[in-house]
Amino acid sequence: MQLSIIVPTYNEAPNVAELIRRVSAATESIDAEVIFVDDSTDDTPDVIRQVAASASLPVRLVHRSSRAGGLGSAVVEGMALAESDACLVIDGDLQHPPELIPVLFERFSRGDADVVIASRYAGGGTATGLADRTRVLVSKAATALTRAMFPVRLREVTDPMTGYFLVDRRAVDAATLRPRGFKILLEMLARKNLRVAEVPFAFAGRHAGESKASLRQGLHFLTQLTALRFGKMSLFAVIGGLGAIVNLAIVWGLTAAGVDYILAAVIAAETTIIGNFLLLERFVFHDMREAAGSVWLRFAKSFSFNNAEALIRIPIMALLVETWHISAVVATGLTLVVAFVVRFVFHSLVVYAPRKAGIEPTRARRFVEELDAQAMSPGEL
Repeated sequence: MQLSIIVPTYNEAPNVAELIRRVSAATESIDAEVIFVDDSTDDTPDVIRQVAASASLPVRLVHRSSRAGGLGSAVVEGMALAESDACLVIDGDLQHPPELIPVLFERFSRGDADVVIASRYAGGGTATGLADRTRVLVSKAATALTRAMFPVRLREVTDPMTGYFLVDRRAVDAATLRPRGFKILLEMLARKNLRVAEVPFAFAGRHAGESKASLRQGLHFLTQLTALRFGKMSLFAVIGGLGAIVNLAIVWGLTAAGVDYILAAVIAAETTIIGNFLLLERFVFHDMREAAGSVWLRFAKSFSFNNAEALIRIPIMALLVETWHISAVVATGLTLVVAFVVRFVFHSLVVYAPRKAGIEPTRARRFVEELDAQAMSPGEL
């Protein structure tokens, strides 16, 4: 098998037959297969099976019951099942013209690139298929932001946001990928130095169906970008900062309503501790939850530690003010910085520690390895 074509789909039934027809025509001279990794809730799987029965090239279907990780995880799953190391990813809505497949394959066959990207912004490429001027501006702004945050890794990439590319799966360390949305190419490029080549293409309008773009997808992208560029520790800090703002807002609102400031502070603290835990579960340690203890055990550890930390931190802050005669603001800042590091270490190594199974390394070695992995993963040096 020379080429495995991976098509992640979600409710694309009207496009399947035309996609296979055009892919078949484009790959007449290539020994290729098509793998649909489908998360649909409509009759897309049935349509794929019907079309596969009469297709001129092998067509396989993986219908997933869980859509965890979205399009990105679908691509990773398809790459793992592929017969060929050359894996081409293409959307199922025909905005990516299948007629470009031979061009991407020929460029890849030269052997000097690990990934060949179909770019809307390379010379001759266009993004006219985007729904309107607003989507065009959003796409260009997101691309500019992404390239600015990864100036080294993406210096030769004009379109890191594209979903149309051909990659040598041997060059990608699948174990390091954390697919959490639809920008799987960005995930690959940001985590490892890959040799890149680009081919311009015209991004077409949808053949049928509705676009999956949404505000939620945009938030997923921003989360993915932040995690890739800064790692878990920075996401942890962002959530902590948001919690501090919410904490102040609650105290202000309750005291303005006549609630005693001590009671207001307690309510605000407990509310933000719970809120921060939910955000950490969703955005920071989501990839560690399955191997860790139950959610109630994780919550109990986090809740108890944060309350104990507050009981220790506040007296230390008061001691700094009274003994060293520094301002309360500076003392608060110093204790919060130390508390941030301690909180991160505790959550990484205790709250989300994997359940014990079999022989494990020594506690000291595990501490160093886990702390290094969580504090430095992933990011760009």
